[in-house]
Amino acid sequence: MKKPELLSPAGNMECLKAAITAGCDAVYLGGKSFGARNYASNFSDLELIEAISYAHIYGVKVYVTVNTLIFENEIPIFMKYIDFLHRNNVDAIIIQDLGMLDLVKQIYPNLEIHASTQMNIHNIEGVKLIQQLGVERVVLARETSLEEIEKIKKKTTTNLEVFIHGALCISYSGQCLMSYFQGGRSGNRGSCAQCCRMPYDLIQDNKKVNPDQYLLSTKDLCTIREIGKLIEIGVDSLKIEGRMKRPEYVYIVTKLYRIAIDQYIENKKVRISNQDFQKLLKIFNRKFTKGFLFHETNDSFTNSYRPNHMGIKIGKVISKEKNFISIQLEENIHQEDGIRILNKSKDFGCTLNKIYKNRKLVQSAKPGETITLYINAPIHIGDVVIKTTDKIDMELIQKQLLENPKKIDVFITLKCLLNKPLEITITDSVNTICLQSDYICKEARTSPTSKERVEKQINRFHDTAYQIKELKIDIDPNVFIDVKELNQLRRQIIEKLNNARCYQIPYQKKNYKRLVIDYKNPERLSIFIPNLFHLKELDNFQNIRIYSKEKHRNIVYSLPRIMHKFPPQLGELLIGELGSLYSYSNVITDFSFNVTNSYAVAILNYLGAKLITLSYENTEENIAQIIDNYKKRYSKNPNLEKIISSYPEVMISKFKLLKKYQLKNEGILKGSNNTIYKIKEDNDFMTIYRHEKMTEDAYQKYYNMGVESLRVEYHDSKDLELIQRIQKYLQKKEK
Repeated sequence: MKKPELLSPAGNMECLKAAITAGCDAVYLGGKSFGARNYASNFSDLELIEAISYAHIYGVKVYVTVNTLIFENEIPIFMKYIDFLHRNNVDAIIIQDLGMLDLVKQIYPNLEIHASTQMNIHNIEGVKLIQQLGVERVVLARETSLEEIEKIKKKTTTNLEVFIHGALCISYSGQCLMSYFQGGRSGNRGSCAQCCRMPYDLIQDNKKVNPDQYLLSTKDLCTIREIGKLIEIGVDSLKIEGRMKRPEYVYIVTKLYRIAIDQYIENKKVRISNQDFQKLLKIFNRKFTKGFLFHETNDSFTNSYRPNHMGIKIGKVISKEKNFISIQLEENIHQEDGIRILNKSKDFGCTLNKIYKNRKLVQSAKPGETITLYINAPIHIGDVVIKTTDKIDMELIQKQLLENPKKIDVFITLKCLLNKPLEITITDSVNTICLQSDYICKEARTSPTSKERVEKQINRFHDTAYQIKELKIDIDPNVFIDVKELNQLRRQIIEKLNNARCYQIPYQKKNYKRLVIDYKNPERLSIFIPNLFHLKELDNFQNIRIYSKEKHRNIVYSLPRIMHKFPPQLGELLIGELGSLYSYSNVITDFSFNVTNSYAVAILNYLGAKLITLSYENTEENIAQIIDNYKKRYSKNPNLEKIISSYPEVMISKFKLLKKYQLKNEGILKGSNNTIYKIKEDNDFMTIYRHEKMTEDAYQKYYNMGVESLRVEYHDSKDLELIQRIQKYLQKKEK
């Protein structure tokens, strides 16, 4: 049975050290740019160099996130950053952007690439496509089931990485545009505003139907008691989410999963006590779910009650007199613990500065006891009280981090022989280093140096990554050794061992080359029809392409964005994910491929896409730069489509909100800031659409730039008018 890698998050250096102390095998972290967590502390370039060296000394790998979409004008600085990472021995980079993946792999063939979960890879075919491009590991979509992962593992050779703990996205990662359209903060560009954690009303037939507010807020993933199933099917890396979390969180979650993995490898059983499970709850939870990974039911995937840390319940308010409230406890409480009182109107949180028991100030209280607190807030009898911070636990973790850092066992042999150089040999069971000093051991004139004195000087490893497991000293009697020489020898051997453990990944830089087809097609118009009812109305239009999610011999059939079965191909297809690109020819790639640069256009062209739809997130300036740079680099014309009128799909989710409330398959989602979305559900997925139409009337500029095709979604008479105007414009240009 293969032991999987335990991969921990590191938002800063303190978190990295906490993860290593807790027993991780690898960490993932981000620099100041191009990472999908812009609001984590992240690492400067100097801090990255320090982090990589520190981790490598401890035998821990470092993966750096560069998993955002890259715009055309960012590519030079992006590649300069990649070069910096490679020169400084990063073990792998995590990438979302398909174009940058292809560019980096060609230029830096020795740099390992992991395909980010943002690439939405969820089937065997998607893994095989990425494998063809030289990617060493795929971070699977978090919705991928255990059974699907097992199939992928059996039929591919790429390493697989799976999330096992932490925050979940309600949408398939990389397939959410809600934050972008709602406030201009792109999740694909590292600036997600977490719209899914905000309150919403669900409306059907003009009535609000939801009792709770946080309809899209997921519970946190926790698979610690199921970890053996992932080990059994051969998952290569088990990943903890949490680059925005504190060092204490990183430490306790990593440590408990380390214990669980080791237990299963040793005994094929995981024995995580209720006390340990409570630690996971106390450090952070939005309630726990095993996720779609382990077929958690749709009803128990979200926590619509609260979007923040739920801690553990410690009691209820049993009485109130003015601003003094009494709480009957179910758990221990201590001064300086953090609590929150859950109220229907508004929660109240505080740190416990004064606790009264029987009208006396106390520092702690036990289950069954009643405490009184002074709180100037609208608290009610029956309100639930939760503990969000446990002072004793936090102090204990901080003490463990300070006093019990991870140490590497070393074995040392020291020779102190008369009239010979001092000689020291050190081994960590992998590296063996022998060092001789220029200093010659002399005969003592008065007091010889004792073996105990030598041992004391050599044993000073406290501020290093090492601890001496065995020290052998071969010393002649009546020998004198200068203590300074012993200290210098110790420092030198430690430095040499550090250098040996900080391995060098061979740096290699090659040229980029990608053969593409020249597309000189005439300017065209594409029309997406929501149903075949509109087909007859378009009979009179010439030279148009029609898409639909309903099959018909005269249209381009639009496949779902999530695919697990690939039926035989009938005609041209509009595809939305990588597995379909692997499985079919004669395809058009949709907006969900997230194309924002010319290298992404080139690799999709190379892989067979006849037409490539640009991401909604492109600016007009970026599109112009894509086309201009593409033509200069390849001396060819790109095959691009731009959507100019639609109700954009802002999210696709395996979670079905309407089904949870046993409603019809369409509804309205209304946010507190009056943002409105339309929801549609089928048997497999929930799709959320922007309620306001996105329309660009100045379509001519895109044709003039070199965009081959413009797309309009046909819903109403205004859309028909736009289609007619574009048709007249194209006919006039032809003449």
